[in-house]
Amino acid sequence: MDVKELRRDFHIHPEVGFCEFRTASRVVEILTSLGYEVRYGKDAIDGDSRRGVPSEEVLEEAYQRALRDGANPEIVRAMKGGYTAVVGVLPGKEPGPTVAFRFDMDALPIMESKDDEHFPQANRFRSIYDGNMHACGHDGHTAIGLGLAEKLSDRNFAGTAKLIFQPAEEGVRGAYAVVQKGILDDVDYLFCHHLGTDVPTGEFCASASGFLATTKMIAHFHGVSSHAGGDPEKGRNALLGAATALLNIHAIPRYSNGVTRVNVGLLEGGKAANIIPDYAKMIIETRSSKEEINESLEQRVRTIIANSAAMHELDYEIEIVGGAIPIYCDPELVSLAVDEAKQVDGFTSVKAGSDNGLGSEDASFMIKRVQECGGKGTYMIIGSNLPAPHHNPKFDIEEEVLSYAVELLYRIAKRTLQ
Repeated sequence: MDVKELRRDFHIHPEVGFCEFRTASRVVEILTSLGYEVRYGKDAIDGDSRRGVPSEEVLEEAYQRALRDGANPEIVRAMKGGYTAVVGVLPGKEPGPTVAFRFDMDALPIMESKDDEHFPQANRFRSIYDGNMHACGHDGHTAIGLGLAEKLSDRNFAGTAKLIFQPAEEGVRGAYAVVQKGILDDVDYLFCHHLGTDVPTGEFCASASGFLATTKMIAHFHGVSSHAGGDPEKGRNALLGAATALLNIHAIPRYSNGVTRVNVGLLEGGKAANIIPDYAKMIIETRSSKEEINESLEQRVRTIIANSAAMHELDYEIEIVGGAIPIYCDPELVSLAVDEAKQVDGFTSVKAGSDNGLGSEDASFMIKRVQECGGKGTYMIIGSNLPAPHHNPKFDIEEEVLSYAVELLYRIAKRTLQ
């Protein structure tokens, strides 16, 4: 299996969260061909627990596009509606522990650079879906997972290997629903990783800290429209209520006992200068280094929204569209990963920890569930030089790191599956 070519295929066809129909279909086909028991569609994710699912129109458009671009119709039919998680399970030759690896698959709504010096453009694997791009390395993650799947396919180990291909990491939307399906409940060891994150090629970090708890919300404000000149008093200005909430959300004080962040990233509403706006929408996020502080921030935001709506006689609702919690890595797995990385050609610097957390990461829910069930987990960083930051139109990874990553995860799997 050519992991680099797989990565390029996924890069050409980037699909955003819960729209990864073609990507997930390819994953199912490859895992099945390697002898894995494969769960996908509603068997791999809890539909009611998904967050920030796109509209039916967007999902259908992505579904039809995937079919046009070669997705297996029988496979993607089970994924219709945004059920794009895939789990491959492979029992070894003897009983033993269950060891899981998590790989995210989704892309971002970013227009990829067409500059000649941009490596995917120069080598003819730039995204063909204008407005979508793999700008965070998840194409590499998915390819690495399939490379690991092939190396384990001889089943020459004790226990069970579980490979989790997760949708909708961006916006921290997908992992929670996989957890709620019970996919992690039997896992003894869980290994998650990310490429890049300002860690250079050749460097490996066996654990990552700095990930923040977060809640992503959309607040909808509903008022009454009226003529802004003739009957302004008869209207109920939804945009004004949302603006009141915005100012007060940004006035929430910082906390003395932990890092905090609050941001309103979008505020929109209204149709014309002479119409009192009857609807407004606001997208908000809270973040903190501590789960309990983030919960407190979220409650303050909810209170502000409720009272801002009441001030202007509006109705409102709050929609949770994403979330994550901090990650706490288990020292036993950190030490194990360090030992194995030192045996991999290509890693010239191996460290136990890194504080290069990418803001927030919903693999946190997976790691916590494993730990709650008596298992252990860690989140690792595999370095790659980057020509541009994550989520940038010129983002790219160094493809040489893909083989390092596959070898590392294989060594970790063989070490734990015994």
